[in-house]
Amino acid sequence: MYPTALTQLARANPFSAPLFSLQKVEEPQQSIHGQRQTRRLAAAATADEGDSCEFGSQKYFVLCGFGGILSCGTTHTAVVPLDLVKCRMQVNPDKYKSIGNGFSVTENTYLWRTSLYLAASASAEFFADIALAPMEAVKVRIQTQPGYANTLRQCVPKMYGEEGIWAFYKGVVPLWMRQIPYTMMKFACFERTVEMLYKYVVPKPRSECSKSEQLVVTFVAGYIAGVFCAIVSHPADSVVSVLNKEKGSTAVQVLKKLGPKGVWKGLVARIIMIGTLTALQWFIYDSVKVYFRLPRPPPPEMPESLKKKLGLTE
Repeated sequence: MYPTALTQLARANPFSAPLFSLQKVEEPQQSIHGQRQTRRLAAAATADEGDSCEFGSQKYFVLCGFGGILSCGTTHTAVVPLDLVKCRMQVNPDKYKSIGNGFSVTENTYLWRTSLYLAASASAEFFADIALAPMEAVKVRIQTQPGYANTLRQCVPKMYGEEGIWAFYKGVVPLWMRQIPYTMMKFACFERTVEMLYKYVVPKPRSECSKSEQLVVTFVAGYIAGVFCAIVSHPADSVVSVLNKEKGSTAVQVLKKLGPKGVWKGLVARIIMIGTLTALQWFIYDSVKVYFRLPRPPPPEMPESLKKKLGLTE
């Protein structure tokens, strides 16, 4: 079989093998006694004894991807009932008044690491939502219009026959407004919360914590991040829910109809749902990494040059 242009392009892709491969550079360094010493620099960590692969290798990213699929798939399946209640509280608040009723490493990268978390997660979510929008439209239509359709196979052709392709993408802008802040908070808040927990709460450094102790920190940080995720994205979530229920409506019309109070309907249900969802996602993801004995990336640490500049070291 001759390789296709797509295969050749994939092989030439610089991301197919990490750019950050292990390199040793012997850099002369003058000691205080005048003797020449060498400093060993490495662009990526080698596989420590006990790790199943090298940090940054192709196997590492494949197994991390598997962990992400497993964590998101199982947790989203588990919270479907709560998501159903939340959507119906948003579009029919008179009938669904409550949850119970519904259920009947440089200086700049270190200093700007939060901005990097935000920018990376926002750009990734922008493209992901283009693929997510049709499935979100179908999900909300099934959830909020009982009797409209019971399965994906029934709903898709019915929506397409009534409104055309626009039925699946009319909510993409509100979806961006919901998912981009959500994902930005999910990653940035999680990473900074982990840092603060190890700095102010956990009585010993992360390197001295057992795997079980690290997973507890992961779960707590994930739940805290999930609470903030729910809050920053809830108004747009309300708009998306109503928009995909009503035919021919626009995001602006829905926003005016809901008003300042209406966009916050179902917030408590969503905080419980998203908090639990995010905590379990991070927990399962890290558990998969522990199971496969994947090396953990080093925690963010202030470079020595920055410490000297700030007067923190001699």
